[in-house]
This record gives sequence, C-alpha cells and structure tokens, in this order.
Amino acid sequence: MKHDRLFSLEEANTLLPHLEFTMERMQRIGIQIREEISGLLYERQEESLPDLTTPELLRLRPALAPLFEDMAQAVQDIEQHGCVFKDLELGLVDFPARVGEEEIYLCWQYGEKEVAYFHRQSEGFAGRRPIGERASKLPSQH
Repeated sequence: MKHDRLFSLEEANTLLPHLEFTMERMQRIGIQIREEISGLLYERQEESLPDLTTPELLRLRPALAPLFEDMAQAVQDIEQHGCVFKDLELGLVDFPARVGEEEIYLCWQYGEKEVAYFHRQSEGFAGRRPIGERASKLPSQH
C-alpha cells in the first residue's frame, strides 16, 4: 500500500507526545463506551447484544452518539498526521516508512517511550521486530 507520507524514525518520535495525549483520550472514551454498553446489557438483562447496526445501537443508547463522534475525531486526528491507527485495545499506531525499496511500518504501542519496532506492511503487530540494526537503514530527517 502506498502512503502519501513516509516517516523517518526521528519524525515518528517527534509525534509521540501528541499521539500519547490522543491515545489517552481514546482509551478514556473506550472505557465510557464499554460502560454505556454494560449499562444497556444490564437494563436489558442480557449477557451480550445481538448483532446491532450502529443506528440501532444509538437508538437504544443515545448517550453513545457523542462518544462515537469523539472517537472518530481522535482517529481522524491521528490519520491527518499521516499515521495509521491500528488498534484501540492495544493502543497501536503505525508510521509508514521505507527501507530501501520496501515500504514498512514503524510500529508504536501506547505506553512506549519511543518508536522501537517495525514490521512489514503485510505482517501486522504479530510480525513486529525491534528496529535494532535496521535503524541505520531507515531514512533520517534532513
């Protein structure tokens, strides 16, 4: 997959304070969403919700609407910087980068102090490896 922006390791690390703030906000919103859904389950005396569409879920629990909007805005904020939001539960954000002719992802997980992992675009989180000696092959900021 081709991306409009490719990051150097330094550029990715420069964005981390902003991403930490955004991801923390997303984690709080996620907790609120889970609490609303738990409340809905309790009220309906059910253990799980049937496969509901978003409009059906919002009809049953209108308080979710602003939370969904806030979450969508946070994802958009991450992606407007050229990053790829991957997962809320694990707190994953990828940064498109290039090593030689291959486009890869620099991989950051919420709570990590720096970008220290990468994976091929086809591999995902399970294939992430420490940057280590590959760092010398990553483009640096000029």
